[in-house]
Amino acid sequence: MDLELQGKTSIVTGGSRGIGKAIARELALSGCDVVICARNAEDLDLTARELSQETGQRVSAITADTTSTPDVERMVKEAAQTLGRIDILVNNAAAPGGIARGPLASISDEDMLEDLNTKVVGYLRCARAVAPHMTSQGWGRIINIGGMSARNSSGANASAGVRNAGLVNLTKYLSQQLGPSGVNVNLVHPGATRTERSGPMYQEQARQQGITVEEVEARVAANNATKRIVDASELAYVVAFLASPRSIAISGEVIAASGGAGNAVFH
Repeated sequence: MDLELQGKTSIVTGGSRGIGKAIARELALSGCDVVICARNAEDLDLTARELSQETGQRVSAITADTTSTPDVERMVKEAAQTLGRIDILVNNAAAPGGIARGPLASISDEDMLEDLNTKVVGYLRCARAVAPHMTSQGWGRIINIGGMSARNSSGANASAGVRNAGLVNLTKYLSQQLGPSGVNVNLVHPGATRTERSGPMYQEQARQQGITVEEVEARVAANNATKRIVDASELAYVVAFLASPRSIAISGEVIAASGGAGNAVFH
């Protein structure tokens, strides 16, 4: 199916590695020109050059810290100048898994607030900055990347579930605010996802536990209906569809792209 993304433009935050990089790659392969942003300029520039060479599309790097409103506004202004217009925003910049972890007595206010400032308020900052560009042209797509902790508390992580559950409400709010102007907003929850970080991480876990890497991966995938770990490229297919004109009927919704993790039923 042609996703009709040829000639579209996109910003992907947290785009230098992992899920964000995979999404930027898929959008570029589908015909989008892409701006990726993150805080580390060196990693960002390397990724932009790599994706440009691979896809043949324009992939540009703009450093930005999404916890700063002036930085976000500058990034979006530069992106609009670079791309000519802004059609798609993928909000992905956040610390994987959250940072406010451990027993209640050890959770600091600072860690909790940093997580919320990055993944909830940061997503809001980016959406607010791109909204005038999208509403003025009467079309746009915003895809927020959350996480399955919104639905399943680990009992050891204070911030991951709170921030991801907060994104559910933020996504619905944005969809209602921007929908009349032709902007659809949706949320994708990844579960355990294979990225370039996974291989070394699973190898280290296998070494510590005295088992094989295959056994580690089987344990990670055990709670998935598919019994396999979703690859970041496969999650990117879902995001590319939601970023496309073909997703016109979907807005304000939450899609789990986890391989069927968990047993809860949502209706």
